[in-house]
Amino acid sequence: MVRTSSSNEERKIKIKNFELLESNSGKKKFIKDFFSDKATVIMFICNHCPYVKHINTELVRLTNDYIKKGVSFLAINSNDIEKYPEDSPEKMKEISHKLRYPFPYFFDETQEVAKYYGAKCTPEFFIFNGKGYLCYHGQLDDSRPKNGIPVTGSDVRNILKELLNGREIKQTTKPSCGCNIKWKT
Repeated sequence: MVRTSSSNEERKIKIKNFELLESNSGKKKFIKDFFSDKATVIMFICNHCPYVKHINTELVRLTNDYIKKGVSFLAINSNDIEKYPEDSPEKMKEISHKLRYPFPYFFDETQEVAKYYGAKCTPEFFIFNGKGYLCYHGQLDDSRPKNGIPVTGSDVRNILKELLNGREIKQTTKPSCGCNIKWKT
């Protein structure tokens, strides 16, 4: 595991469609079919990262709280599965069922999605408003394994509350910290 931080630079990107393998169904699907006209959260996660394992319970709670309010959530794993077989689509499906992920869990085999968004670590969050503009990029909250801070999802929750209340959000970045994405060589 190589501890890595996400970028703190402001990004001028819009949400973009890709066709990826959705691990639960075993079928390729267009991620745009999961976008919301209220807000969409794209999460870069993986199975083996201790930083992701640390927040998994809150990911499920957060998603369940906001799906019913019209927010969509998509998880994407971009790791090289030749070097990290525990992140394979089959294992993704197992984890998704075991943890009862209420969101689709996509596999980015070519790593083009991670490159487009500029993702560097897991977990890393990108929140888009209903028009597809990036509003937030970074961490779930300040909690990390063994730092004693409770996992609350406060940073993501605060942005989603603002979006759902119709407020215009100036793009915010609060770097995440976790395992580096395992790039293919």
